[in-house]
Amino acid sequence: MTMSSLTLISHPLCPFVQRAAIVLLEKQVAFERINVDLNAKPAWFLALSPTAKVPLLQIQQADGEEEILFESVAICEYLDETQPGPPLYPANPVARAKHRAWIEFGSAALGDAWGYLNAKDHVSGEIIAASFKERLAQLEHVLGLGPYFDGKTFGMVDAVFAPIFRYFDALDADGVASIFADVPKVSAWRRNLRGRASVIGAVSADYRALFLAHLRRQKAVLAEKM
Repeated sequence: MTMSSLTLISHPLCPFVQRAAIVLLEKQVAFERINVDLNAKPAWFLALSPTAKVPLLQIQQADGEEEILFESVAICEYLDETQPGPPLYPANPVARAKHRAWIEFGSAALGDAWGYLNAKDHVSGEIIAASFKERLAQLEHVLGLGPYFDGKTFGMVDAVFAPIFRYFDALDADGVASIFADVPKVSAWRRNLRGRASVIGAVSADYRALFLAHLRRQKAVLAEKM
């Protein structure tokens, strides 16, 4: 395809943005990144985003035409289909459909993880943690020898789960270790994703400090131990 200029409109903590950033880095595509303050959304951003959410991918094509894509999965699949580098979905249609289903599962798991991390009392935190652990147990049953979701090949499912696991990598709270205690394959997958260059590069160096500051502002229970 004709070379395009890509801009990822972003927020430093957004896990959905991280999906797109990971794919861009896996594809080794040059891109610009612009962060917006989601608590004071600028007018230019609201004019571009139908959902008033990030990520957005701004595509400046060689002929001068501009396109805006929204929703992380749509952005990631566009990048996978149009940019060089190994594909991030399997070629087999059934396997590809299964991966897409696990991506949907990952979005639900992200909701549980976020709810647990931001819980303002121990009771609700424990209830949501139990739901998240059930999802991890389901993943434990489908994971193979790794190092990634589909064995040796890094793929789109990995790009979806890496931002979820990053939350827990940023924490030192006692309760976090127990969440992964009974899922050794998931824990190994989490470690392998943590060391992937694209996963590391998808956030800024101050990500952990920004995330912990967010938890403190939210008065999350976990912030009491930090």
